[in-house]
Amino acid sequence: MLAPRQRRPQETPRVPHTPAAPDLAHTRTRPVHWMATAAALAAVVATAAFLQPGPAAASAVQSAEGPPATPATAPDPAGVTYPLDCHGVPQRVTATAQGDLDADGRPETVVAVRCDAGSGTPPHALYVLTADATPGTAPRVVATLLTPGEHRTVSDLAVRDHAVTATLLGYSSPRIPRYAPDVKQESKWRWTGGKFSQELTDSATKRV
Repeated sequence: MLAPRQRRPQETPRVPHTPAAPDLAHTRTRPVHWMATAAALAAVVATAAFLQPGPAAASAVQSAEGPPATPATAPDPAGVTYPLDCHGVPQRVTATAQGDLDADGRPETVVAVRCDAGSGTPPHALYVLTADATPGTAPRVVATLLTPGEHRTVSDLAVRDHAVTATLLGYSSPRIPRYAPDVKQESKWRWTGGKFSQELTDSATKRV
């Protein structure tokens, strides 16, 4: 025998819960908030400015790193004894030029030297000086570009583009007076293949 169906108690319908409207008072931008934000930004900027090194601090950092490298200086021709026999007469340097001839980053000095005879026109010798990187080392002659036996007078001595340039004045014959050279040569010496090579241009005989 089937048992009689029992009636379920009537359930109360559920009503959806509507949350209360949020209080937006705390989300509004108030003057006090802007003031606080500005103060915080000012504090950050002030801190950044404080962390930047001032002039004294920058100088201290540069000093700690060491002084900047000083460029190499060309050899000083004063006080050098040149391989020029003047028979007791003093040697006289009449012209110099400086430049890096072998592209090693250290300049050389080219020196035009002759005997200081006091009269006449003694011929020039042309030498190249170099100096070791060790401080206090005396310069030394490493090359002879022109000898007195060639009977030339040097003018317009210069170093350009790693080459020595000079105007050489000479004589076409022994009968030409020493005070009146009649040969003019534009000469150039360049360091190639471990030695200096000479180039001569404009060597026509002319009165100069």
